[in-house]
Amino acid sequence: MQWEQLSFLNPDSLYQSHPFDLRSNDKSEAFSEPIDSSFAHNHVQPINNTAQPGDRQEILERLLEKISQQDLPGKKYVEHYLRYKYRRNCKARTLLSTTGSLMQFLSFFRTSGKRKLEQLSREDLEAFVEDMQDRGLKPETVRTRLCAVYAFVRYGIEQKVLSHELLERKIRLKMPDRLPRAIDPQDVDKLLSVINNTRDRALILLLLRTGMRIGELLNCTVDDVDIQRQKIFIYQSDKTSVGRVVYYSEDAQQALLAWLRVRDPYKEKLFYGQGRQSLCYEAARSMFNKYIHKAGLQYSGYTLHCLRHTFATDLLNVRMPLECLRVLLGHTNLEVTRRYARLTDTTREHEYFKAMERILKGELDCDD
Repeated sequence: MQWEQLSFLNPDSLYQSHPFDLRSNDKSEAFSEPIDSSFAHNHVQPINNTAQPGDRQEILERLLEKISQQDLPGKKYVEHYLRYKYRRNCKARTLLSTTGSLMQFLSFFRTSGKRKLEQLSREDLEAFVEDMQDRGLKPETVRTRLCAVYAFVRYGIEQKVLSHELLERKIRLKMPDRLPRAIDPQDVDKLLSVINNTRDRALILLLLRTGMRIGELLNCTVDDVDIQRQKIFIYQSDKTSVGRVVYYSEDAQQALLAWLRVRDPYKEKLFYGQGRQSLCYEAARSMFNKYIHKAGLQYSGYTLHCLRHTFATDLLNVRMPLECLRVLLGHTNLEVTRRYARLTDTTREHEYFKAMERILKGELDCDD
């Protein structure tokens, strides 16, 4: 990278994170969108990625008020449980999803005629799972809600409310083990060729070259970027709450520099929407889909998260060690990263076509 490319930046800040003069000093401009925590058919509305600690407290109070208005068995224990999770510093999104799952479960439990949580049995848990499956919920959704219920059951056992027998033979769901979906190299070229917006090109290239989750990038501030060393500090992962450092390539660097030249220096977030301090996930997803259609890939099934899969696949194809890739992706379990190896392992592909070529030539040897 040439130093002339950085002439518009503050040179005193190059060896730290992002230049101070690219962000606002006026914290009064901070934007906080009100969160709608209402329930519609027992469904919890998703939380905005920009939630601040104050929002978490507000959401807890709203949830507790909502629960108090419901006629549900054991609702006082749910209230205690939510406060327990709040004290454990669980995210606002976790509080929302937990409340949604428990309210659905207790509503179903009430239909069995039982009015006390102490009457809960394994049969009730099994019936709840079957009801969700009968309603056509995806296996991942069923598992997520069941896990939330089991966590609540474990809390109830610790509080001497429920029997420990509920955890002796936990319900295990067989989950599909799908391969990650990566974008074909030719399609990547098509996609990048139609992106003419400076902000959008920088955002998509950073996702493609860093493997960051979209929530992590949207939460990124200008101070989290080290321009000279081409790396971004994720102080707290959007999913695991574990920090890490990611790096980005030269093409992403050029796109980012172009965006920094035109972005509003008084915005704290690296990427922001019109009239907002941050860009929401729905806006980013709509933007990506717009370019997918523009590139003629609307029937490909590609999603924004496929950029992360493509990053992992490309690095494995050039023999990056799995453990190194695990850290870059922010996986806590190496087995999750190993799924990409099944997708990119060219050894089996080479051996298959080599063997098939021998078969088609009639070179069969019984001694082989």
